[in-house]
Amino acid sequence: MGSGTREWGRAERRRAFFPFLLSLFGLVLSEQIRYRIPEEMPKGSVVGNLAKDLGLSVHELPTRKLRVSSEKPHFAVSAESGELLVSSRLDREQICGKKPACALEFEAVAENPLNFYHVNVDIEDINDHTPKFTQNAFELQISESAQPGTRFILDVAEDADIGLNSLQNYKLSPSSSFSLINKVKQDGSKYPELVLEKPLDREKQSYHPLVLTALDGGIPTLSGTTELRIQVTDANDNPPVFNQDVYRVSLPENAPPGTPVLRVSATDEDEGVNSEITYSFHRAGQVFHLNSNSGEITTLKTLDFEEIKEYSIVVEGRDGGGLVAQCTVEIDIQDENDNNPEVTVHSLLEMIPENAIPGTLIALIKIHDQDSGENGEVNCRLEGIIPFKIISSSKNSYKLVTDGALDREQTPEYNVTITATDTGKPPLSSRTSITLHIADVNDNTPVFSQASYVVHVTENNPPGSSIARVSASDPDLGANGYVSYSIVASDLEPQVLTSYVSVNTQSGVVYAQRAFDHEQLRAFELTLQARDQGSPMLSVNVSLRVLVGDRNDNAPRVLYPALGPEGTALFDTVPRAAQPGYLITKVVAVDADSGHNAWLSYHVLQASEPGLFSLGFRTGEVRTARALGDRDSTRQRLLVAVRDGGQPPLSATATLLLVFADSLQEALPDLSDRPTPSDPQAELQFYLVLALTLISVLFLLAVTLAIALRLRRSSSPASWNCFQSSFCSKPGPVVPSNYSEGTLPYSYNLYVTQTGKTEFNFLKCSEKLNSGQDIVCGDSSGVLFPLCSSSESTSHPESVEPSYNYTKPFSSQKPAPGLQ
Repeated sequence: MGSGTREWGRAERRRAFFPFLLSLFGLVLSEQIRYRIPEEMPKGSVVGNLAKDLGLSVHELPTRKLRVSSEKPHFAVSAESGELLVSSRLDREQICGKKPACALEFEAVAENPLNFYHVNVDIEDINDHTPKFTQNAFELQISESAQPGTRFILDVAEDADIGLNSLQNYKLSPSSSFSLINKVKQDGSKYPELVLEKPLDREKQSYHPLVLTALDGGIPTLSGTTELRIQVTDANDNPPVFNQDVYRVSLPENAPPGTPVLRVSATDEDEGVNSEITYSFHRAGQVFHLNSNSGEITTLKTLDFEEIKEYSIVVEGRDGGGLVAQCTVEIDIQDENDNNPEVTVHSLLEMIPENAIPGTLIALIKIHDQDSGENGEVNCRLEGIIPFKIISSSKNSYKLVTDGALDREQTPEYNVTITATDTGKPPLSSRTSITLHIADVNDNTPVFSQASYVVHVTENNPPGSSIARVSASDPDLGANGYVSYSIVASDLEPQVLTSYVSVNTQSGVVYAQRAFDHEQLRAFELTLQARDQGSPMLSVNVSLRVLVGDRNDNAPRVLYPALGPEGTALFDTVPRAAQPGYLITKVVAVDADSGHNAWLSYHVLQASEPGLFSLGFRTGEVRTARALGDRDSTRQRLLVAVRDGGQPPLSATATLLLVFADSLQEALPDLSDRPTPSDPQAELQFYLVLALTLISVLFLLAVTLAIALRLRRSSSPASWNCFQSSFCSKPGPVVPSNYSEGTLPYSYNLYVTQTGKTEFNFLKCSEKLNSGQDIVCGDSSGVLFPLCSSSESTSHPESVEPSYNYTKPFSSQKPAPGLQ
């Protein structure tokens, strides 16, 4: 008991001394922390201050979470002090067996940031096992004819300790006939041999009891004993002799049961029964079988190099007279590559940020192969082309780190296969698959579905209606991919922008806040922004151009003739000698709309003399269609309608008062309020002419239809086509090329005659009149109709803004209320 206390005291001093040495050589051991402690330390004993040796302060321990990563938790780390403590029983013999060096390697893990530290704890052997023999007593028969110097191999004792604490010596109780020699095997172990010192005499002493003691080298020394019972037999003067004292053989592991190992052979010079030799194991075993007659040794079960690397067997050869000879059979087991490497993954990160830089630590990989030599050397690699790699950390320890850029939007997770292959022949390998999940980072800017947007909105739209929708996508997740919309710029004034449009922040729908007016605002542009909710926020802009379409919501407005101050129409004078085609005046009108809605046409609604004047269908020019007759009144009134091209069309009217006179003084009497007496004869002539005209038209129509039917029956379609092409000989109206937008294709000047001459006014066209302009034609019967009006109605030139100027009629013109 005292010796055990002293041994424990020395172990405690060594345990306190090693942390001191580690603190002195901290720089040298920066790669690996090493401690040395004795075995069988009580649970909770301090191995060393791991936090201090790693350079961590006590205040960092709660955040760094220092802990031990090991498959067999023999140790633990104190959360308060950072000391490495013993957490389970440390039996060196159970952990390492007979290995000369016993060390426990494990990883210490610290978080925030994640680091791994290699820790090595050497377990020292203490003398806690007593040498033991397999039996309490052994019997040995020796012939009395045995010669002095004859040696007998005795049974060995077993000691689980190693080094000096293992079995070191054998002692024999005092005897005059026998002595003991300690022999050393090739592996360094010792075994006893009994030596006969003098001849035996069975008749004097047939039994020799001796005590064999096995001693170890520990302090204090422990020992074990067994009783050696020597029986002296009658003389058999020639003992068996083996042809080899030691047999050595190599045998591969995994050899099947029944595999021959070797054959031992012994000879005896005696004859008869004394020369018949039988073989047996000195100590019965369960691994090998010995044929007692032939001496052949075979296996009983499959051998495993990882369990036992060599066997030492004592074989006895006994003749019929009882003489025994012994030899030693040493069997070396050769390692075979029969164990696959084992892959273990520790401290695997659950989520890897997609912006992790190359070299970021992901996990720790441990490789273990039970084989030895080349069969136990392992190479580790990753399969496939992936942005990860494995780097060696220490022996059979690797780190899995990033080796390239990660993109969660392209690959949200990776199935990584780790392959470990040894260098044996043939090589063996094993695979382990792990799944690495990539965490999202706000690294993608929202993208609109179109580079720009153009929408068409018709004016007078209902307020609050949807006019457009923009859409942007963001491949990120969560808030990083949630897109909101806003208006960031516009060519409208900031004060009025909100009264025109708004955008839904979630759906991207653009709403009109008011009814648009094409005449006030024909187009405007917005800059919309799509922004995610990541940190930092990412955004993108897109332009939205809104084109306001026109509707026919403005009626034509007559600029000339203008009304007088009291709302009465002004008059124009026409020379009495005016010839047909004489330009009297021009009706000038404008329309605020655009396109077809602004194409104006002029129509005569009422006329005092229907056949006396013509009206330009597109120009609004009023001309004389014939010379003034004797029966015609010198005072004429025209009611003109101005219509636009919209659907439905809108119109305005203008009243023209025309007086035929050579001078203003001559025209004044016709402007009085006295009503003009009706001429019954003139009215009768008018109706007669009208009837004759209708009859003529019907006759011409019948003749034309007859000619057409006749030509259609003929075999030559050319004549029919010719007739068709000349059916209407007068071409349609020709629209000038500069007629683009608005209602007046020309500019006009109003001319007033000088005082003293014939006083009348008219609008003079600043451009030459085209022969195809529409006029209101009157035939001899007085019927009004537009020439080739069908061609004119199908012409739709684009309207341009009116360009005109006119001079207000001079002050001598007076209202003519009597002509209303």
